[in-house]
Amino acid sequence: MKWIKRLLLSMAAMALLGVLAISAAYWYVSPELPDVTTLKTVKLQTPLRIYSSDGQLISQFGEKRRIPLQFEQIPQPLIDAVLATEDARFYEHKGVDPIGILRAAFIVATTGKKSQGASTITMQVARNFFLTREKTYIRKVKEIFLAWHIEQLLSKDEILELYLNRSFFGNRAYGVGAAAQVYYGKDIQDLNLAQYAMIAGMPQSPSAANPIRNPQRGKTRRNVVLGRMLELDLITQQEYQQARNAEVSAKYHGAEIDLYAPYISEMVRDEMVAKYGEELAYTGGFSVYTTVDSRLQRLAQQSLRQNLYDYDERHGYRGPKAQLWQEEAWPQEQIIEYLAKQRREQDLTPAVVTQIEEKSATVLLRGGESIELDWDGIKWARAYVSDTRQGAAPKTVADVLTSGDLIWVRQQAGAWRLSQVPDASSAIVSMDPYSGALKALVGGYSFNQSQYNRVTQAKRQLGSNIKPFIYAAAIERDYTLATLVNNAPINQWDRRQGVAWRPKNSPDVYGGPTRLRVGLAQSINVMAVRALRHVGIDAAIDSLVRFGFDRSDMPRNESLALGSASATPLDVVTGYSVFANGGFLVKPYFIERIIDADQQMVFIAEPKVACSDCETLLAEQQVEPTNLTASTELGFALAVDEAIDDSEVTKVCPLPKERLADRVMSQQHAFLLTEAMKSAVWGGGNWSKKTGWNGTAWRAAQTVKRRDIAGKTGTTNEARDTWFSGFNPKLVTTVWVGFDDHNRQLGRTSWNNNLGQGQTMGAEAGAKTAGPGWNLFMRDALKGTPQVSAQVPEQVVSVRIDRETGLLSRNTDHTSRFEYFIQGTEPQEYVQSGEPEQTLFDQEEEQELFE
Repeated sequence: MKWIKRLLLSMAAMALLGVLAISAAYWYVSPELPDVTTLKTVKLQTPLRIYSSDGQLISQFGEKRRIPLQFEQIPQPLIDAVLATEDARFYEHKGVDPIGILRAAFIVATTGKKSQGASTITMQVARNFFLTREKTYIRKVKEIFLAWHIEQLLSKDEILELYLNRSFFGNRAYGVGAAAQVYYGKDIQDLNLAQYAMIAGMPQSPSAANPIRNPQRGKTRRNVVLGRMLELDLITQQEYQQARNAEVSAKYHGAEIDLYAPYISEMVRDEMVAKYGEELAYTGGFSVYTTVDSRLQRLAQQSLRQNLYDYDERHGYRGPKAQLWQEEAWPQEQIIEYLAKQRREQDLTPAVVTQIEEKSATVLLRGGESIELDWDGIKWARAYVSDTRQGAAPKTVADVLTSGDLIWVRQQAGAWRLSQVPDASSAIVSMDPYSGALKALVGGYSFNQSQYNRVTQAKRQLGSNIKPFIYAAAIERDYTLATLVNNAPINQWDRRQGVAWRPKNSPDVYGGPTRLRVGLAQSINVMAVRALRHVGIDAAIDSLVRFGFDRSDMPRNESLALGSASATPLDVVTGYSVFANGGFLVKPYFIERIIDADQQMVFIAEPKVACSDCETLLAEQQVEPTNLTASTELGFALAVDEAIDDSEVTKVCPLPKERLADRVMSQQHAFLLTEAMKSAVWGGGNWSKKTGWNGTAWRAAQTVKRRDIAGKTGTTNEARDTWFSGFNPKLVTTVWVGFDDHNRQLGRTSWNNNLGQGQTMGAEAGAKTAGPGWNLFMRDALKGTPQVSAQVPEQVVSVRIDRETGLLSRNTDHTSRFEYFIQGTEPQEYVQSGEPEQTLFDQEEEQELFE
């Protein structure tokens, strides 16, 4: 009995000492223990995700890839696999598992090896959220007390949810949702048992058990997990055997990008960092929905690339990327291994020429596929000599290719074609003219090559793309579309430089008195200079600033009329939107809304929009403005007949006054300029009587084949910059093509076949170089949408005029046409037989005309 009593006293003393030790330990570490109540409001670091307006993922930024899941979204087989591996008694203990600790201690004592851990899932949550991974006894003590606190604060399911969303799985994947995407490219619920077991086995050793880096170790670890599940009767023998025999299917999957649009995603990233700071922007779990339309963005990218390929082929083949052998050909395995290291460039695929025939070549693609390039895909490849000259046309494949050449190929119209990475650059931007929402934006051929966004950063000379704005200033003063402007040479003495300034037309021909509509449509240079003189340089610059251009980029001399001013494509598309929307200056924007990690709306765009009907209603004070809900405003591209029923247009104003864009041009003047730019596309005159004429943008009419489009070409001196800007009432688009090197010209600006050896090329200009990109894009972008008939504004009248003089005409034949005028500005006299009764030139211009 004494022995039993002593034993009981000893046990009581040990228990008391244990309690005292635990109390002392708690007292010692408690000041350093963090507040676990923060787990109630923990925000897991999740990346910044950027989407198109229709919900397609464009990009994601952030070091950690995480897809937070609710507990109910996590499949039970994965939960079973994790618990079997990490903490089989998770739902039985209170945060610390004494049985597990004793078992681990016994194994260490008997084997001297630590083959089984004693940390529960709750303890791992405590360590992951609050502690470091340093291996010290004091950290373990803190871990135990934190686990007890966590168990008192959270339910078991909440703790497990935190663990499954927080654990690191390698390859920047945090949480099981991200692990499923990174390793299998699937949502978590779409995996099989073998894949669940693979994921469950990774947190303890995400590097050593990584199935991509160490497939065999990953498989071994996976099978250990499956064995534990079988021991605990969580799976059947058949399920175990089937999963154990499965091959390792893991491979790296990047972010599941639906729409690759790097230039717009970089714009969003910059904006988010400026708005929220770098750390919060990248980890706050924001979802940013842009204004970009995924269909239009893809069309813009395709159009830009195809246009550059066409330009590049006109200027010759610059030769192979490399020559792999001279005499003895490489074995196929060596070629495939070499090609595997070569990166694709957009839609160009690296390939090696393995055999050539007279009119075809066999090439091996990256991946090992052998294809045949036929003559139609090779014959374009004259040798590149310079930007203005190329060699003779090849007669056989041997004139172009040699066995061992490393080349680029691409598919076009279902056939393979020899290609090359373009040297020239381009940009395209498309915008809703009523709201300023950017619908498509491509800042260059390849973001991998250059992150320079030419839409927003490249200020280039405008060339003739500026002329609609010069004529707008003239029309706002007193010109009409029928005003005769002298199309005659200009010789102006420059006293400062001691030389004469002689702006020339392109082509260098002059037709005498010419109506303004024709002068704009045919881009007649001397007429634009005379229109600028009529307005005055300062007044013209003031007008350009109203259209959104930067005053500091406007030269104070007459070269302004020919486009010596500089602007970005975004500036240009903004200016042209004024014509498209009836006279309002809208501000471009590209973020539609921002949603935070809690799915709360934290930002919604409220652009100022163009609305002539709203403006009229508010001016007449017929009704009080009505605020729209946020959901109604999203993606708002206002045409009042779309926003409200026609019968209510005089009763309801859909926007408050502060949401209306500033009017910078009257609706009547915007209409007249649009009509003139339609002539640039469709020309004028009577072709059956051979009195018709083409505008500079006639190719747009042939390609787009719509009567509701208007546009203007632009070419600078020596074709260093080429432009095409145009619109219909729903979409305005600008395309620029040039070299990043400002001094490099795209090609000749006129035909010249007397350059000696080598083949010369035709003129490069806005219509030929930038125009096709615009044509391809707008043709497909507007496909399936109804044509929008021109709505003639109030106070605009149409009268029949004589084509030659611009005076009224009683003729109904090819010598006359109907022309639009603002009421009161139409001509008052009829044309007489013989010489016209009136001209609109001053004496100086008349003298220049007859010299």
